[in-house]
Amino acid sequence: MYERKIDYLCDVSNIIEMNNEFLQTEDAIVAMLKTVYDPEIPVNIYDLGLVYKVDVDDKKNVHIDMTLTAPNCPAADYILEDVRMKIEAIDGIGTVDVNLVFEPEWNQNMMSDEAKVELGMM
Repeated sequence: MYERKIDYLCDVSNIIEMNNEFLQTEDAIVAMLKTVYDPEIPVNIYDLGLVYKVDVDDKKNVHIDMTLTAPNCPAADYILEDVRMKIEAIDGIGTVDVNLVFEPEWNQNMMSDEAKVELGMM
């Protein structure tokens, strides 16, 4: 009985450690995304609401769905490459796949309150 309790506690400890590691990875990704800017807008892409989805698998491969403020954005290649390079720079991250999507179409309601304040919209 005592041995089972130790095994259970070890399993719980491992799950907590894995969850903490995942949260740390997710926090690091968000922090890094907040360093990426559209050269024409003084707000990071995360607070602009351009990042729709971030998935991290068991091997710490990252898949990001994001958009741009306009489909014909002249800085699109620069922004996508900046995202990929910065996420790859996080310790332990595997491959990074940045997928550009245009649905749903981005609008100003997707911005955080901080972004709206920064742009004088609040």
